[in-house]
Amino acid sequence: MRVSFTAILLVAVIAIVLFGAKRLPELARSLGQSARILKSEAKAMRTDGKADTPAPPAPAVADGGAAKTIQSAPGASATARPVNEQSAPDGGAR
Repeated sequence: MRVSFTAILLVAVIAIVLFGAKRLPELARSLGQSARILKSEAKAMRTDGKADTPAPPAPAVADGGAAKTIQSAPGASATARPVNEQSAPDGGAR
């Protein structure tokens, strides 16, 4: 079944009328975040019974502070990546 351009346009117009143009980006963002969480949880369920692989060692931070980690979605430890923050030139005061 092919979806024509007019059908897509009609659905977009109905969505704008129902939800309003300001709320559509918020809805799309929350839908994307929910999809990422669902994907990470499904992946965690698939790998739940398998042997765990050791995590790579965290890179050392130059200023001696603890390294921070950013995750793309809650519970998505496979996509976590360490972040090195640079100290401010005035000694860290902001």
